[in-house]
This record gives sequence, C-alpha cells and structure tokens, in this order.
Amino acid sequence: MSGPVRLAVAAALLASVEALPAEMGAPVHHELTVRIDPAAHRLEVEDEISLPEPLAASGDLRFLLHRGLEAVSATPEYAVERMEPPRSLRRYGINEESPGEAAVPLDEYRLRPTTAGAPPARPPILRYSGVIHHPIRAEGEEYARSFSRTPGLIDEKGVVLSGSTFWVPLFGDALVSFRMTVDLPAGWDAVSQGRREKHEAAGGRRRVVWNSPEPMDEIYLVAAPFEEYERRNGKLTAMVFLREKDPNLAARYLEATVQDISMYEKLIGPYPYAKFALVENFWETGYGMPSFTLLGPKIIRFPFILQSSYPHEILHNWWGNSVFVDYESGNWCEGLTAYLADHLFKEMQGAGEAYRRDTLERYRSYVREARDFPLTEFRSRHSSATEAVGYGKSLMLWHMLRRKLGDATFVDALARLYRDYRFRRASFADIEKVFSAVSGTDLGPFFRQWVERTGAPSLALGRVADETLPDGRHLLTVELRQVQREEPFAVEVPVAITVAGESAARIVSIEMSGRTATGRFELPGPPVRVDVDPQFDLFRRLDPREIPPTLSRLFGAPKVAIVVPDGDGAVPSAAWRRFAEGWARGNAHDVRIVGEAELDRIPRDRAVWILGEENRWARAVTDALAPKGVRVDRESVDFGSHQAARPGTSFVLAAEHPYDEDLALGWIAADNPAALPGLARKLPHYGRYSYLAFEGDEPTNVLKGRWEPAGSPLVHAFAPGPRAALPQRQPLARPEPVFDASRMMEDVRWLASPELEGRSAGSEGLRRAAERVARVFAEAGLAPGGEDGYFQIWEEPGGPEGRTVTLRNVVGVIPGTRPDWRGQSVVLGAHLDHLGRGWPDVHAGDEGRIHPGADDNASGVAVLLELARILGRSLHPPRAVVFVAFDGEEWGRRGSRHYVETMRDYPARDAIAMINLDTVGRPDGGRLMLFGTGTAEEWPHIAMGVGFTTGVQVRAVPDDPGGSDQMSFVEAGVPAVQLFGSAHEDYHRPTDTPDKVRPDALVDAATFVREAAVYLAERTEPLTAAGGKRPGAGGAGRKVSLGTLPDFTDPGPGVLVVRVMPDSPAERAGLRAGDRIVAIDGQAVADVRAYAEVLRGHAPGDTIRIEIERGGERLELDATLAPR
Repeated sequence: MSGPVRLAVAAALLASVEALPAEMGAPVHHELTVRIDPAAHRLEVEDEISLPEPLAASGDLRFLLHRGLEAVSATPEYAVERMEPPRSLRRYGINEESPGEAAVPLDEYRLRPTTAGAPPARPPILRYSGVIHHPIRAEGEEYARSFSRTPGLIDEKGVVLSGSTFWVPLFGDALVSFRMTVDLPAGWDAVSQGRREKHEAAGGRRRVVWNSPEPMDEIYLVAAPFEEYERRNGKLTAMVFLREKDPNLAARYLEATVQDISMYEKLIGPYPYAKFALVENFWETGYGMPSFTLLGPKIIRFPFILQSSYPHEILHNWWGNSVFVDYESGNWCEGLTAYLADHLFKEMQGAGEAYRRDTLERYRSYVREARDFPLTEFRSRHSSATEAVGYGKSLMLWHMLRRKLGDATFVDALARLYRDYRFRRASFADIEKVFSAVSGTDLGPFFRQWVERTGAPSLALGRVADETLPDGRHLLTVELRQVQREEPFAVEVPVAITVAGESAARIVSIEMSGRTATGRFELPGPPVRVDVDPQFDLFRRLDPREIPPTLSRLFGAPKVAIVVPDGDGAVPSAAWRRFAEGWARGNAHDVRIVGEAELDRIPRDRAVWILGEENRWARAVTDALAPKGVRVDRESVDFGSHQAARPGTSFVLAAEHPYDEDLALGWIAADNPAALPGLARKLPHYGRYSYLAFEGDEPTNVLKGRWEPAGSPLVHAFAPGPRAALPQRQPLARPEPVFDASRMMEDVRWLASPELEGRSAGSEGLRRAAERVARVFAEAGLAPGGEDGYFQIWEEPGGPEGRTVTLRNVVGVIPGTRPDWRGQSVVLGAHLDHLGRGWPDVHAGDEGRIHPGADDNASGVAVLLELARILGRSLHPPRAVVFVAFDGEEWGRRGSRHYVETMRDYPARDAIAMINLDTVGRPDGGRLMLFGTGTAEEWPHIAMGVGFTTGVQVRAVPDDPGGSDQMSFVEAGVPAVQLFGSAHEDYHRPTDTPDKVRPDALVDAATFVREAAVYLAERTEPLTAAGGKRPGAGGAGRKVSLGTLPDFTDPGPGVLVVRVMPDSPAERAGLRAGDRIVAIDGQAVADVRAYAEVLRGHAPGDTIRIEIERGGERLELDATLAPR
C-alpha cells in the first residue's frame, strides 16, 4: 500500500473550481494551528487560507469539510454558509485501497466575501473543531487477505489524519501547501510533510511546527508518543519515529534512507524534500506520504522490508508524491515505482528474471478475461486482479520500454520526466511525449497498445528447422505464432539460440505484428536449442507448461471447491469447516464448500482445496505428485528434494488439476488445530509456491519451494543438452555499499606487504599488525577486551626454530545493554597470523620465501576491521559482540584455544555463537561458503534469511572441512561457522597476493556477517547445538599434496573434484574436474574431511590407488604423492 490519495470531484460538483487546473497558479496555502486532545478524540483548528488569485476572484468559494467539524469564519470580511450535502465523490489512490464514496460524512460550505467589489485584502481565517474517531476496520478480500484501515482517527494510541479525513478544507481539485503548528500533550510528537521548524516542550505540552511550501495533493498529520532518531546527510535529514526505544532498528532505517535516496538522486534527480522519515504506526499499514512513510509495527521489523517495501516508499517521493498522477487517465506510478524499487532490488541480486516470471504468473492466475481492464482504468489496488494489472502489467510496460530504448536513453527520459513534471500532474500521454522526445522515436503506438488495450499475447513455436549451407554454416528458421483470442499485438520477441561449442547463447529478436512471423538466422555451427523469451522480458500470458502448479492458481480461480473432511482427525472436521467458511466469507469468487462424501469425482470446472490429513480426496494430490518423488506418511513429508519431519508440521501441496491446465488442486494438512487461523491468514501471501511446511501455533514457515515446470513449449531442442549462458544484465542503479571496499583493500595490502614478512608467529611484523588492529578497534569505539587493554598476551614454546614466542590475541567489545545477559556474547573472529617465510606449513620449493597471506587471512581481518568501524558507533546490542583477531591459527589454533580457555569477562561457554572469517577474498563462482552449519539447527535458516534480506547468498555446508578457529569453539560446545571463499592454487603459497583478492567479495562477507551478528546479538533463545565436542584439527598438518580442489558444498558420498592443479600428482594420474573420489587404497572416502584424514597418514613419495566415479563408470588410478 503506497502512494497519494487523490480526490476527483464529480463533474456537477464545484464546477467553478474544477475549471481551474492546479498547474495554472499557486496552490491553496493553509496556515494551520492545530490542538489535539487524544483522550477526547478531538481537534481544534485555526486555518488562515491564502487563495490563488483566479480562485479568490471567482467570488464563489466552496469547500468540503468533515461533518463532525463545525466551521465558522474568524474574519469579518468573509462569511461561511453551509450548503446542501455534496454529491458523490470518487476517491483514487493506494493509501485508500478501495475506490468509492467518501468514507466520512461531509459538509459543503460556501466562503463568501461580506462586501461587494474586489476580494478582501485579508485572507480568510476559518475556525473549526470536533471529534474524529473512525474505528480501524478490517475488510476481507479474497481468502481472508484483509486490509485494516480508517479514513481518520484521533485516539489515545495515536492520530492519523489524511486527505480522506477531510480535516482540512478542500477547495475542489486544487493542490495545497501549508505551514502547521501542532499543540499536543506532553510526551507526544507529530509528523507531517515538509521540514520541521520548531520542536519544543513548554507548559506540559509539546509544540511542533511543520512547513511544506511545495504543492501537495493533501495534508497529513500523524501523532503519537514517539522515540525519535535522526541522521543528517548533506541537505537531507533522515528521521525515524518509533513507538518504543530501539536504536538498532532506527540505525538500520537511517542508513537505508541515506543509501536509497542517494541512489535515486543519481538515477532520477534531486530528492524533492528536506527530510524523509520512517514513522511507526500502531496498526499494520504501508502508506507512502510526501517525505515520510507510515508502516506497521510488524512490517518494520521484517528484515527483508529494507530491500523491498522501504525503497518502494522512498521512491514514491519522486513518482506519485512530487510528480503527481492524473488519476482520471490511469495510475502509472505504481508500476514505475515497483519496477524501480521492488524489481530493481531483485535485479541487483540476480533475480530479476524470476521476479518478472512471478509477475507474469500472477497475471495468468488472477486476471481472467472478465477481470481484465486497460491501464487507463487502473486507479488503485483493491484485489489480486487489480494488483496484477495495475502493478504487474504496468511494471512490464516499463521493462519493455527500457529494453526498447536501451538503459541510457531510458534513464535520460526518466530524469526528463521528473524535471518537467515535478509538482505537476502527469498522465500516460504526458509520459509518452517525454519518452518520444528524448528517444527521438514515436512511441505513441507502443503506449496505446499497452495502456489502452486489454489482454496479452500468447506465444507458440511453429516450425523450427536447421539447414546446412554450402559453406558449412547453418541457417536456423524459427516460426512464432500468437494464439490468443484477441487481435495480434505488435511485439519484438527475444529468442536465445544455443550453438554447438559456444558457451554463451546468441540473443536475437523476431518482430511480430500479425498472427505469425518467421526469423532466419545464419550460425557458425549447428543449433542445439532455441528458447523463446527465456528471461521473461515480454508482457505475455504464460503457457501453463512454463510454470508449475502453485497456490496462486487456486487463489486466482474464479470458481473454487473447498472439500472438508467428514470425520475427525487430529483436527476436528468442524475446525476445518470454520477454516473454509473464513475463506469463503466476503470472497469475490464463487466458493463452494462441500463434504468429502458429497463428491464422486474432482470437479472439472473448479480449483479444489482439500482440507485435512484424513480426507480421502488427498489421494488425488499425492497421486499427481508421486512422479516428483512426493511421499507423505506419519513420520515425515518428502517433497522430493526436501523433507519435513512430523508430527507438529502443517504442510501444503499444490498439484496439476486432472481436467483443466489453468486450475490446480491444493491439499492442506495439519495435526495442530491452533495452527489453522494462522494458515488461513498467511497462505494467500505464499501464492508463488508449490509446497510449504509450517511449524507451531503461529505457524512459522520452515520450508517452501516450487516444483519444476513440465517443460516449456517455447523451447525447441535439436539435441539433448543445457541452454547456453544468458547475458547477465546490470541493474539500472545500486546503492553505495555501507562497507568501504577500498578501505578494506588498503588493509589487505598493508597486512600482506613485504614489510610484515608474512606475519609469522612471534615476528615483529605480526606484532605491528596486532597493534594496528588494536588502534582500529579503539578508533571504532570498541571497549578493550583483553587482560592488557586490547591484548591477550602469553608465551608458547616450540615456535619457529624451536623458540618460545610471544602470542597476542587482539580483543575489542561492543558491550551488551541487557544486564541479565551479562557475559553473553556473539564472537566474530579472524586469524591475524600467517606463515612468514614458510612456518609451520610450507610447500616444497617455497622455503624461505615470504608468504604474504593476502586471502589467508588478510582478507578476513580486513572485513573484521570494517565491521568494527561500522558497528562500533551504531550498534547497541542486547548481547555483547566480541571482535577477536586471533594469533597462532596456522600453529594449531593456539590463539582461539587460548581465548576459549582463558576469557573471563565473556566466557566462551556463554557465547551464543561464533562466526569466523577465514579466506573470504576469492569466492569461486561469486558465492561464499559457510562451513559448519551442522553445528546448530538454526544455521541453515539464518544463512537463508540473511541471503534473502541482503541479497548475499552463501552455500551452507553442514560439515566443517575448514578446521580453522571456529573449531576451538565447536570443541567447547559453541555453535560456530566459518565464512570461506574457495580453495585455490595460491593457498599457503608465496603467490597469495593482494591483487587476487576481490573487493566485492569483502563487501559481501561484511554484509553477510553484520546481518547475522545483529540477529544473533538480539536473539532471545540459544541456538540448538547439534551434538557435543568434535575432534579438532590442531594436530600435525598434512605433509603431502595430490593437487585437487574439492567441492566443499557437495554432500557426498565421496569428494567431487572441481579443479586439478597443473603438473600435480592428480594431473599425472589422469584425474579430471568432475571426477568423484570414492576410495583411496580401498578405504572409503565419505567426505572432504575423511579425504584429508586419509592423506594426512601418508608421506611424500607414497603411491596410492584412487577409486573414482566418472560418467557412471568406476575407475582406478595410481598417483604418487608430492610434498606440500
């Protein structure tokens, strides 16, 4: 829910005012003095009104006002007369979800000069007061998807007044500006548009002044007892108003505000207001106002909101709240805002294609022919169908326009639209003129087709043929057809061609204006595969075979049967019937509730929900899904690729309908009656999924996914094989990262510099490195955490050359704020030491050479330091966050073991978790790995949640082949993981240099760890540790090398080889990438850890027999091991 509320007055009403477009002159200006009495639900207002000259000269000034407010003139030059009740109003906008009659009783007044002749010199002043208290109401909408709202409320919990309240006199369709002084009870605060000029407390009251000289659609006033937070960034003031103290939450929103506004300023143009504020409401809302947003208490605490709804609301300050919408010609701003916010952030994460597919899927599921309408008729969202058109189709319009013009021209046109129409109303026709002018192209036909027409093209492949030409080249012929009932659309259809021997697909296009079109393409080799619109770039009606059955097919079906069980199981039949009745109540669809015995077959013309585990019709779903490997029994639900344990799990399955490919079957099963209300409320929000699992009474989603589609009819394969890689598009914009990549790289270069000589145990270089870390901790505001300031200092015998050496851990702490959690901590670690000139681990031939250790582990230390800089000044965690740069990791983890054994203020046994940053600068394939997620049940969910929130996806590895400092904590019973990039040929070599470390990988690592650390610092319950102590990896290291790089994420059994080092024993033995090592010398190799243990038992020169799997065959190879 977002965007402005607009009021269009019926043609016969206020005719003299409607004839004056707002752009013809200055807005109506209001000087408001407002006193609020929340306990009495009452307000008192004095309004000095400055009227634009044409309006003032008309001599017949009419305005509308809430009937509960009695208006009188405070100036003798004007009289106020109550008129007959106003005629009907139509209300447009997104903050007001349902268009229709005014939601409050209205009075119409005439403001008349008391003397004839020229208008009075003094402006009119109105005084009015009264009660405004319209209760919050929930309106059912399609399967209990309810929206709670009120047109206006003054209450002890808070105040929300807007244009739909009619609390400020409305003079026709004129835009407004205002300056407002608000008088409130002590402890309260008020928020409105514009800049805050005064904020003072006196006489037991709060006085606030907001000034908004810019033209506006309406005037808002939101008030409550707030906790306020603020951050200035140049001309912008970022503000957060929360209903309880939460500095960490506020800090995240202040940071996001600055990031997002900076990004959009570069993309579109200057931010139009002086401030942007997040304001917490006391019920769930998602409203976007000029210069602030009003969000509900649950919504603002969903971590993913910062990557979805929040930038959407910020962007509305450009589209909808400064470039206003001419609603009579269609609401264009929601699609554009969704495209440049929701879609853009998914595009940043590499998920733009999936987002567009989901958009097209929603259109297919929810918009049947009778429910379709052109974009010219979209005003606001009030159902899934209006959302699929007004947001979804409009979003695809902007995407197709971008592809048609190219990114540079598209961005130039956006900036021009903003410059030309800021604080003016714009229509689709105005937008077409701007984009045509900037592009030098007549875009009229494009806009008329997609804005004024209903429907969408449906594509099918016709003849696809390959002809070999005399010169050996190939001629590919591709015929496309439009098979929809409507007239053909003029479309440019992208086609991806996979050519034998080419890794990247060739992207071509076929222009269509009729029912059929043929493209012919000369290729250097034989085509392997043809994919039509593989990245979902075209607005079209998807073929059912392109998408799997999902819940949206059921929720979007115009006719539905809900089959309730006749008998009682774990959940009584009556409870299931109440569930069904709740979905049917107020539903716009044809919903029929039947008992299982009333059916003799699945209805042919209805989507079917089957409720209850004992329902005999559930067999129809499990039979349909059996080929996908789905099995359900009393112990578990097997979804094919995932399993959920039972009992205590509620689950949902969607399957193909046996008679109609546009419909689906759905089965909802639960053994907990308390979970049913939550399921009824939540499931409509999971429409894109094919299967779901929930736990508990709430219930909480623990598993979700989609079946693989049956196979797209828009794909033609000449031979078996995958599609070649599609081009990776760059997003239109990115926010500047919070973490400074150049600063982290500077740290890497310094730590890996020749001056530090590889930071070996007890060396001068390592001492200097430790002192620098301590200085950064101090500058960042971390408290000292060692026995000697920031240091834990001790001596260890048996160092280089047998010497006793001094070791130093560097410890900094952000103390926790909860007294009852004293001593508890989240530990973030990275080892500072490396191998110096080759001790204690050196490859043959590398003796005496400096090992810089840039990736291992200057990269991890650089991220640790950047986290300290960012979190040290902004985080106020309930549980302490301890930063440790460990010594002695390369020497059997001596530093982390010392910390675990000796730390007193924050004992390791009281740590909720530990995250180790080790070798994070060179991820293979762009994704970091997280070792050791099997040490707590929650780690995979934490990794998935952090990835969803931040866009940084990691590969969770349950086992821990790393054996780094996290293992010291695992041995003490602490759930601990290692963030890791990849194994590479420079590991523990002099060639591990800073130039090979990727700055973007450091940013990803810092982003991931910060999100995880903040979550862990605030988490109430301990993690569920999986098992007790595990064997350490601190003994003698491996002395031999085979020369393979394993896939650490492969679950086994065996070890999957992803790379074979040149001139290594593995290469000489004939090992290849893709081989799976299953045994060595007859001893089975279960996983990477077992593989390392087997090699650890050998010496250089030993010959081993390796048993591998390759292409379905088992082979044996002999390899002679080399020294490391």
